[in-house]
Amino acid sequence: MNLTPEQEQIGKDNFNEAVSLTRRDFITAAAATTTGLGAAYFGYEKLKGKPVKVGFIGTGDEGSVLITQHPPEYMEIVAIADLRPSNRKKAIHGHGNEHRVGLINKLGQEKASQIQQFEDHKQLIAAKDQLGLEAVVIAVPLSQHAPIAMAALDAGLHVLSEKLMAHNITECKDLIKKAEEKKLLLAVGHQRHYSVLYDNANQLVKTGLLGDIRHIRAQWHRNNSFPGRDSWRKKVPKEDAQALADKVKEFGYDDMDELVNWRLYNKTGGGLMAELGSHQLDACSIFLGKVHPLAVQGYGGKNFYGVEGIGSKDKQEDDREIDDHVYVTFEFPGPNYDAETNPRDVCIVTYSSINTNRWEPYGETVLGSRGTLIMKTEKEALLFKESSPSTGGGGPDQRLWVINSNDGSGPVLDAYETTAPSAGASDTSQAMGDKISRGYTEEMEHFCHCIRTNNFKGPFEGGLKCNGTVAMADAIMALTSNLAMKHKIRIEFKPEWFDPNDPATPEAEFSDKLA
Repeated sequence: MNLTPEQEQIGKDNFNEAVSLTRRDFITAAAATTTGLGAAYFGYEKLKGKPVKVGFIGTGDEGSVLITQHPPEYMEIVAIADLRPSNRKKAIHGHGNEHRVGLINKLGQEKASQIQQFEDHKQLIAAKDQLGLEAVVIAVPLSQHAPIAMAALDAGLHVLSEKLMAHNITECKDLIKKAEEKKLLLAVGHQRHYSVLYDNANQLVKTGLLGDIRHIRAQWHRNNSFPGRDSWRKKVPKEDAQALADKVKEFGYDDMDELVNWRLYNKTGGGLMAELGSHQLDACSIFLGKVHPLAVQGYGGKNFYGVEGIGSKDKQEDDREIDDHVYVTFEFPGPNYDAETNPRDVCIVTYSSINTNRWEPYGETVLGSRGTLIMKTEKEALLFKESSPSTGGGGPDQRLWVINSNDGSGPVLDAYETTAPSAGASDTSQAMGDKISRGYTEEMEHFCHCIRTNNFKGPFEGGLKCNGTVAMADAIMALTSNLAMKHKIRIEFKPEWFDPNDPATPEAEFSDKLA
């Protein structure tokens, strides 16, 4: 849905209005606190003691985002490692944009110059005692997440790894067991768990303001059809080729192209569902109570790249292995679902990711019987009321107010034709800040806080919000959807797949069945 600027502003005001009433005391306390916003919202304190000494393994696109967002009050970067010289250079000097500013711009020349650089993770881990290393942040190609995380855990280091957690579910379960065996923390970077925006949106869902949720629509649409345009297809820098010509196979890559363009190949990446869809299925499952899905089916295909007569010459000659268009449908259990007594209490989540149109870039739309919540590019939340016999419409041209229901069942939405948001809505907007955090900083803060406080509790008890078990569920959703699309079947999820102590995995089951 593409709304006018005026309609979008009304939707944002409506969201802030709802948050201001349902979380008024909480917002007031957060605005007055002396700690950071993330600490106030997610219940961890300002770090006591020295910052945690951390090494960054992988300093490419995502690693540099994390470097830019890292919290120096909680985390001291003492070393970086990357196979590619060009990435190490960018980690220091930046990429020339606000999202990847580099260590010099982040910390200053003197501090940045003290950070040691290593050519690979093996060298960094070997120097852990000299560095006083306590933890690592891993942002490397997907196929290397598990091997490097396992090496770090074996060395006695806490781990925060980028998503997906691993290239397959067996690796996920092995990592969880290893972290438990070594009594170390294992966190995975599905940052929506630490987004203040998503947390407030989820609280509105929990209060019942949206009514019964039967459908969530999510998408991540991009347009890479223009000649020479594709952020996932990159040229191999000459300095990297010269430095790594005889070294890439040692680290699990067939050649330099596979290292640089790892997202395009099945051996090294997990396709659109792993790289993009996993974030949004994670968000959808948060809105549904972080329940596990019941089933998935869908279509995935190479409908654009490598298709004769379609697109420019470089697109027709593109040899990528992953699908460029995916469309999947998940079935999730509703709040009263029971396989035997109430099997029809199901919420449907649809997801699409394409490469040839970005009319709707990325986000999630939660469609309830009393209201609609639109999450846009992790930066905005819009709320609109469903029309009803008693209050009329509440669509994109009307502001909302939250009132207490007559029957005492809780707050409900009402719509009014008014020109300005309430004072409460403005207060909420100010409390949340002008620039919405995507959650990267908060996830790193909480990771360090849990290290310092020796906190191994679960997500609902103040521990890591996206620990190994939570992250494995996201990996299962993404990788099982790939299986469903590959084999053109509907797959029902099994409880044992989500049990870290059970060896059963979707890959093992379907490779045996469909061999």
